[in-house]
This record gives sequence, structure tokens and C-alpha cells, in this order.
Amino acid sequence: MGKGKLAKFAENETFSNLFQPVYEDVAEHGFPMKGKWRKDFFKNDNPIVLELGCGKGEYTVGLGEKYFEKNFIGVDIKGARIWRGLRRCREKNLSNVAFLRTRISNINLFFAPNEINEIWITFPDPQPKKENKRLTCQRFLDSYKNMLSPDGMIHLKTDDTMLYEYTLNEVIPDGKHRLLLHSDDLYREGNPHLEVMEIQTFYEQMWLEMGKKIKYIRFQLQ
Repeated sequence: MGKGKLAKFAENETFSNLFQPVYEDVAEHGFPMKGKWRKDFFKNDNPIVLELGCGKGEYTVGLGEKYFEKNFIGVDIKGARIWRGLRRCREKNLSNVAFLRTRISNINLFFAPNEINEIWITFPDPQPKKENKRLTCQRFLDSYKNMLSPDGMIHLKTDDTMLYEYTLNEVIPDGKHRLLLHSDDLYREGNPHLEVMEIQTFYEQMWLEMGKKIKYIRFQLQ
């Protein structure tokens, strides 16, 4: 492991808005913040929004800057990536943003039923050969449903045509989920301006410059 990663891991220990639970401890004893994120951490009653697979936290931090009336939690297993988002939170003095370092497959260990209001899935690995690892497959949606409020929304933003069409044409109809909005070319001329267009990750900007089309789906689980 490089010195750069070790330094980031060490600095991660200094951030009060980072949670790095040990899976075995949580599986045996539970997670103390589960069901108490608003009361014990955010100290407010505002909606909670998750970004799953947040990477460097660009989207999580961008949302936190824009919507002070909401709480945001970025989830990723890569501590060196999360470090960048944590640094930005500290620089901008954001109190409505936290990060959770864990695997998304374990997400239900950390949030109680109805505790989450929205989920963002931004540019995930499309897993072309492993359907059960796609973050919009029914297996994952079932776990999200356990923690989403009844009117909770899921947002998918991707450059991958396969994942977009799989979610739109297979997962949503098969699960009888409620499709709210979709676009196979979010930034095309004449497309109505949406809040989802206002925050762009580094890679999203790069892909747009390369001429790639960005896709977007908003839906609710049934």
C-alpha cells in the first residue's frame, strides 16, 4: 500500500462525519446510529439522502452545498476515495454531509425502515456480465425498500446504455415500480432544465466533452 493511501487513511480517522464500522461488530451488536441519524448526528429532522457508490463524494458534497434543508450521506467502501469528499466538507464547513464506509450489500445494517427519503446512484459500475451486482437489480432494490420512506425516490445517472435500458425496460416494469422521469440524453438541446443537470462529477464532465450521452431515471419502488 502506498504512503499516499496510508496518509489518507490516517487523516480519515480525524473526520467526525466519517463512519467506518467493522462489519463483524455491526453484524453481532448492531449499528448504534441506525434509526438515529437525524437525532444523534445531524441534530435536525430534515430528510436524509443517500448516494450509493459515492466515490470521491463529488455529488454528495455538491448536493449538500445546494440543499441545506436536507441531510446527505455518501456510501462507498474505498476510504482513499471518500477522503477527498471529507476534505471538501471540512473546507466548506458543511454540517449536513456524512460518509459511511461499507459495502452496499450490507446497507440495511445501518439504516432503519423509512429512515431514508432519497437514493442517488451516480455512474455505478454497470456490471455487464454480473446482473446480480448491478445496483439497480431487484436484489438491491429489495434492500433499498427496507429503508426508504413510502414516497422515497431513487435516481440513476449513468453514461452506460446497457444499464439504462436494463433498469428502464426490465427492472422497473417487472417490479411494477413507478417511473417518474427518464431521459436517454439528459443534456440534449431542448431538454427541460432539471436539478439533476446542475451538479456534475469530474468524470461526467469528461464524458460530456467526449460526446457521450448521459442518461437519467427517477422512479419509486412499489
